[in-house]
Amino acid sequence: MTPVPAPMAGKVLNIAVNVGDNIQEDDTVIVMEAMKMEIPVVAPTGGVVKEIKVTPGQMVDADQILAMIGQ
Repeated sequence: MTPVPAPMAGKVLNIAVNVGDNIQEDDTVIVMEAMKMEIPVVAPTGGVVKEIKVTPGQMVDADQILAMIGQ
C-alpha cells in the first residue's frame, strides 16, 4: 500500500475521496490549510483508497500519513 503523507503541518479542511474510490495519480485526496493557504494533497499513485486516517478539522504534523492507497 502507498501512504499519502501531509506535505507540511496544518489543518485538514476537506476530504475529497471516500474509502473504496478508484483514483488516479495526482487526484486531490485531501485539502489542508497551512499558513492561511489551502494546500491540495494529491495521490502519489493511482489505485483504490483503502483507508483515511484523518478527519476534517484535525491538526496534522508534516509527513503524518493522511490516507492509504492500494491496488
